[in-house]
Amino acid sequence: MYKVLLVDDERIILEGISNFINWESYQAALVGTAKNGVEAYRMIEEKVPDIVITDIKMPGMNGVELVKKVHEKYPDIRFIMLSGFAEFDYAKQAMEYGVKHYLLKPCNENSIIQALTECIEEIEEVQSKDQFILEMKQRIEKMLPYAKEQLLKEFVTKDSYGSKELEYYQQLFHIELQDPLVKLILFQIEELIEYELLFVIKNITENTFNNIILSCTVGQHFLLMIDSSAQTDHLLEQIEQVREQFHQYYQRDITIAISEEGKMVSARQLYQQTLECLQHRFYLGEGSIITQTDITTQPIRENHLQFDEQKFCLLVKSGRWDDANRELEQFFQQLVQLRLDIQTTKSYVIQLFNGMIRICSPEQMKEYLRVMPELLELDTIHSMHVFFSEIAEEITLQFYEQNRSKHSAIIQKVLEIIENELGNQHLSLNFIANERMFMSPDYLGKLFKKEMGERFSTYITKRRMEQAIQLIDQEKDVKIFEVAEKLGFTDSQYFSQVFKKQTGFTPSEYKKV
Repeated sequence: MYKVLLVDDERIILEGISNFINWESYQAALVGTAKNGVEAYRMIEEKVPDIVITDIKMPGMNGVELVKKVHEKYPDIRFIMLSGFAEFDYAKQAMEYGVKHYLLKPCNENSIIQALTECIEEIEEVQSKDQFILEMKQRIEKMLPYAKEQLLKEFVTKDSYGSKELEYYQQLFHIELQDPLVKLILFQIEELIEYELLFVIKNITENTFNNIILSCTVGQHFLLMIDSSAQTDHLLEQIEQVREQFHQYYQRDITIAISEEGKMVSARQLYQQTLECLQHRFYLGEGSIITQTDITTQPIRENHLQFDEQKFCLLVKSGRWDDANRELEQFFQQLVQLRLDIQTTKSYVIQLFNGMIRICSPEQMKEYLRVMPELLELDTIHSMHVFFSEIAEEITLQFYEQNRSKHSAIIQKVLEIIENELGNQHLSLNFIANERMFMSPDYLGKLFKKEMGERFSTYITKRRMEQAIQLIDQEKDVKIFEVAEKLGFTDSQYFSQVFKKQTGFTPSEYKKV
């Protein structure tokens, strides 16, 4: 049973929720109620519940303060927040501490039960993951015999093994090494390597493949030898399954290289193929599955890259990040498609980086020159792209700020028009841009989102719903279709759908609150 604590300064709500939910039928037990955050925290320390259902606004210690204090000592406790409409700003603060469930007062039984059920499912999911990791650690302690691992390691790293050695080890380990055709699969864990994770991959592959001949760790890689004469039609699906399962529990990517088919005696050559494939992760990215087919490219003429450096730098200097970013995307896409040697590719990136930082002030240029070695040391084109984009966006936004006062005047005018035209059914970005501002709708939309942090249509909907709430509060007898018409809606049913999506209530339900 999962222990639940209920917290609210209103006695009616405490008694109502306590009595109308059949807790046991949802694997839960109500272990207590509290009238405020201070009292609740004492009970939490005493009973350590799994789930706390709490109001946000309470005397002494409010719900957000309670969540913050509990999170520091009991991070696994789940919270369901009860909030009045005007209190959603408080609720947002609780997101920092993992709170996902917010219910708008007054709550009905179904909404509380749904939130309670979801919390229990989240707890069980975490327990399942913890159990999986525990089982993995236990299995790590039961390693396969060292000799078998050493055999594969010797075969792939030394060239002194032949048919005679294969026959000897075949008799020693009672496994078929002479006749089967094999493939080698090399796994590389991305980011900082933890040696025990190689054994996790080993355990996962043993549960996934039924045609494993040998396996071992080689340096920071895990190497798998499979019998390719067995059924391998689903090889890529099995490898994808290994990758997904590992990522699910450890949030880490694996890059995987697959050799061609060959005899066991040629294991060293097959291993070299996997290493060659792995080098191409620079272009194909972390977490890729790479085969010999992927690294076969046609010769590329030198200096084939077509990119307008001056145009890119002008976009950066004008503060137009969306356009500059689009150009940067095209630049890196070309590099990926051309597949030049890695040093040549890096030289193109550094050349563009130099051109970009030269438009900065001398002090800023010196600062960005210091980070250039970091850019050169990155080992995938994707990571270089991400690093470059972060610096480019930073520089572009610095230039944008220089023109911010001009842009802010434009957006201020847009906001004034919106307030005056909320009841206009034709109110739209195109209407304001074409009829009132005489500007490009695309440019105005991008400028609006950059300054306001949300799309124009989202802002309009939010303002209309805020105005609708105000109209209903002011006049409880107002007709729903009248409110819809006053706010530019020609279809009152559609207005009701939008209202419910924004507030959680239909207009009729809200009038009764």
